[in-house]
Amino acid sequence: MSAPKKLFIKTYGCQMNVYDSERMAEALEGYEQTQSPDDADMILLNTCHIREKAAEKVYSELGRYKVLKDAKPDLKIGVAGCVAQAEGQEIMRRQPLVDLVVGPQSYHRLPEMEARTHNGAKVVDTDFPEEDKFEHLKARPKAKRGPSAFLTVQEGCDKFCAFCVVPYTRGAEVSRPVDRILTEARDLVERGVREITLLGQNVNAYHGASSQGEQSLAQLIWALDKVDGLERIRFTTSHPNDMTDELIEAHGTCDKLMPYLHLPVQSGSDHILKRMNRSHTRDSYIRLIERIREARPDILLSGDFIVGFPEESDQDFADTMDLIREVNYGQAYSFKYSPRPGTPAAERGEVDAAVADARLQELQALIAHQQKTIQDSMVGREVDVLFEKPGRDAGQMMGKSGYLHAVHVADCTAQRGDIRKVLITESQRNSLAGRLV
Repeated sequence: MSAPKKLFIKTYGCQMNVYDSERMAEALEGYEQTQSPDDADMILLNTCHIREKAAEKVYSELGRYKVLKDAKPDLKIGVAGCVAQAEGQEIMRRQPLVDLVVGPQSYHRLPEMEARTHNGAKVVDTDFPEEDKFEHLKARPKAKRGPSAFLTVQEGCDKFCAFCVVPYTRGAEVSRPVDRILTEARDLVERGVREITLLGQNVNAYHGASSQGEQSLAQLIWALDKVDGLERIRFTTSHPNDMTDELIEAHGTCDKLMPYLHLPVQSGSDHILKRMNRSHTRDSYIRLIERIREARPDILLSGDFIVGFPEESDQDFADTMDLIREVNYGQAYSFKYSPRPGTPAAERGEVDAAVADARLQELQALIAHQQKTIQDSMVGREVDVLFEKPGRDAGQMMGKSGYLHAVHVADCTAQRGDIRKVLITESQRNSLAGRLV
């Protein structure tokens, strides 16, 4: 038997890409993963189009692989994900060393594409196939897994926010059937997983088919609640317009659903929200937060903010800062607006770069202060921690609380996968320290 070939996957961006990279690696039989491109027989870049200048960063990364390709002509190089979908054949024109380009809806075809490259073919597949890619993927191997896992349940988006390429690169909203999700979840639990994060570009718009008819995300969560051995459930990313009453209620009544919610608002200005085509207002978002906190008072809220969106005035930015102060976030992701070709906002004039930079720094300082205050308030509390891996020091274990805080415990007797109660004794820069109770 010949030795397995080596596969190096570099994953950019979102958690959905982490899940997709796992499935691509599983689809490519005959390969085992390596942590270095230097000894790889195939390099696969799984790309994301959300970050600024995403395509240029991919081209730059590909340029660094030329020396590897020159030394090993049989090395196969592929580009997958949203940049692949958006750029298509242009990737091979600009970087002839690339052998295959595959969009996020077609990666179940990777084995066939990879086989064609051995005959010298250059392969591009950025179609939106009618068949369900999840149905055509092989069953997941039975190898042991870590305590936490991602599970994609929904893809695509129908919202068409003015700044976002997702509807163009991932397509329309599609939800996986309930029974297939439950089967995959049970399989993950059998392999050691205790916490599952449900993923989707717009996950709370989930509407999966089942024998009882179409099911919502809340109904899916309650179905997962019955899976023996699954102890924690999370979901991301959500849209405010799809936070239904039953989903809010689940946060207050489902013990396995963790007290953490990522709910992007993007701006606190009604003028900018309208120009973004967000379909919610500042007031509707704040009222929604009030209802969520009424159902689960201790919930930790996370958000997304875009600063310097076209036409954003000083007052628009001030409205965003006021919203942040009112909501009080435990975590947030914030970005300076950068245009994405093909989106409506890309045709509009941009805010002065220096002004946008200053606004972003001011916003991030406020978020950092709120995050630290909430983290400091955890000192003296007892929280359940799911331990995931050893820490830097001998005897130290790392894990995360239900609020998604990183927690480390010294001289820890807990094993990987244990959920143990921890008394928080110290708040550090981006983590908490504690001791087992």
